[in-house]
Amino acid sequence: MKIVISPAKSLDFDTALPTDKYTEPAFITQAEKLNTALKKKTPKKLSELMSISDNLAKLNWQRNQDWQTPFTQENARPAVYAFNGDVYTGLDAYTIPEDKLPALEEKLRILSGLYGLLKPLDLIQPYRLEMGTQLKVGRKNNLYEFWKKEITKQLNEELANDELFVNLASNEYFSAVDAKALKVPVITPQFKEWKEDKLKIISFFAKKARGMMVRYIIDTGAETVEDLKGFDYDGYSFSEQHSVKPGELVFVR
Repeated sequence: MKIVISPAKSLDFDTALPTDKYTEPAFITQAEKLNTALKKKTPKKLSELMSISDNLAKLNWQRNQDWQTPFTQENARPAVYAFNGDVYTGLDAYTIPEDKLPALEEKLRILSGLYGLLKPLDLIQPYRLEMGTQLKVGRKNNLYEFWKKEITKQLNEELANDELFVNLASNEYFSAVDAKALKVPVITPQFKEWKEDKLKIISFFAKKARGMMVRYIIDTGAETVEDLKGFDYDGYSFSEQHSVKPGELVFVR
């Protein structure tokens, strides 16, 4: 099984790490190229490019200037412990037992505007570059053009012919994958809430549930679609009647 999730804007480079294991990003050369383009942007240009406040622009301007290779345990941090948004709250990586980390490393991939595709223990340095950012690099007009072929090729190289591929990323990030070119079908879980007798996707809860689904897969050793249907964390349950689209699994609570 391979799973893709989105990164997070919020970062944590301070909490003590639960392991000293780490790996190197596959696309560090491409990340350097993007950082070179970002380094040339003033805080004002970053603010306009990313629609962020002046303070956030200054912070990320400094991050861009400080970014350097090679990555080490002193200047970088494993991605799964660096991202700190709702998905990662659901995943709760810090409490994953060390003997489960090889399964996490084998199954999970994180899509990233700067790093392309990350394994959980790949080292990263602080950054902000959402996949939807209209950053022009060379002949590529945006990050989707920059990354799509690279990411899709890498995923196909890692996927076995009959392997399950689970998309738990947002639309913004999964659009960086050419789903039609993948060698296997895509399974996309959806997480919905009953509100006023209607089923609704509520962003905060859906993001957290995506992380919980990753955790469920790692906790239980899930390998099949039927295994995925057993997801029952935090009150969710699989709904056959609402799972009507091909490849979609709907969980409700």
